[in-house]
Parts: sequence; structure tokens; C-alpha cells
Amino acid sequence: MNTHNPNDFRYGVRRSDDTQMRYDRVPMAVRTLSSNTLFQGEHEIGIEHHGALYRLKITRQGKLILNK
Repeated sequence: MNTHNPNDFRYGVRRSDDTQMRYDRVPMAVRTLSSNTLFQGEHEIGIEHHGALYRLKITRQGKLILNK
């Protein structure tokens, strides 16, 4: 299930009134997946990225760890 958290922000560039560049927190659409959808009952999954294998794990405390 895709969900979007409206409190999820990324840094973006904005021009202020005096035309200087500055970084602000601006909302941007982010494709979001539930961890239940990714893990499907498992505690570890593999992610292939540019030929390298990464392991995404759920810890005993329910946190996520990504290892190369």
C-alpha cells in the first residue's frame, strides 16, 4: 500500500525576495511503500543497486538497518 506522509520534507532551493539562493524545507512528493509490502513477513530483504547487493533488515527493536 502506498502512503504519503505530508510531514516528509526534502531540502530544495528557493530564491528569496533579494534573489539570493537559499535552502528551505519544501514538501516534495515521495513514492512511499509500507515495510509490510517490502518484507512480506520476512525480517531481511536484498536490494540490488548498480551491481551491488544491499541487505535491509528489521532489528529486534523494529528499526531498519541497511548494510552493503
